[in-house]
Amino acid sequence: MITGAILSLFPFYWLLVMSTATTADMFRFPPRLLPGDQLLVNIGKVLDHVGFFRSFGNSLLVAGTHTALVLFFCSLAGFAFAKFQFPAKAPLFFFLLATMMVPQQLGLIPQFIIMQKLGWINDLKALIVPGAASAFGIFWMRQYTTSVVHDELINAGRIDGCNSFDLYWRVALPVLRPALATLGIITFLGSWNDYLWPLVVISVQEKFTIQMLIASMNGVYSTDYSMVMAATLMATVPLIIVFSLFSRQFIAGLMQGSVKD
Repeated sequence: MITGAILSLFPFYWLLVMSTATTADMFRFPPRLLPGDQLLVNIGKVLDHVGFFRSFGNSLLVAGTHTALVLFFCSLAGFAFAKFQFPAKAPLFFFLLATMMVPQQLGLIPQFIIMQKLGWINDLKALIVPGAASAFGIFWMRQYTTSVVHDELINAGRIDGCNSFDLYWRVALPVLRPALATLGIITFLGSWNDYLWPLVVISVQEKFTIQMLIASMNGVYSTDYSMVMAATLMATVPLIIVFSLFSRQFIAGLMQGSVKD
């Protein structure tokens, strides 16, 4: 486990080392393995030459809103699939699972046409609304709800006068927190690191996400890699914070069902 942890953490350590070095140091052989003294200089260059905080704010808005919508709609749909009976339930769930087999790239052109007709090109809504629910999220929440939200809870809620939404909001949702934390982390990381879809629908620099900004720092003839590494390090900090805050619930969500009471 220690060896695996070292191998997993080494890229982050290497990122830290490279962000504290100059571009010339990155091409030195043998490579340096200890941090240098250029971190503040490189961060200063990032803040002076590119709109880092503007792109950081765009990514934070997109990833945060996207995650909140996914958690709400996917948990609501997963709860409905797990605990309610309605016409065509099985075919709808089968169709939902079938969409998970379709590569994301095949939907780029149809989604772009829809965004164009809505007038959402170069608008952050185009990065939020299309992903407001995901097939994986619904499947994940449905499976988790089936295993932890027992029918006795639902029946007790009905006896107490809960309607269908109250059963979801007051009875099921508190029990689903580990699953929500797991799905939230996965969704936030995916949205924060997404580059392909923003590249398709966003072309104005004021709407750039953090990943697009970092990619734009690679010049045609020359690239200041020390500045790129510093920007990448700064963009990684929110991911580390999010995972640190919800790691316990994340592990609990993944471990659900692996042991029996």
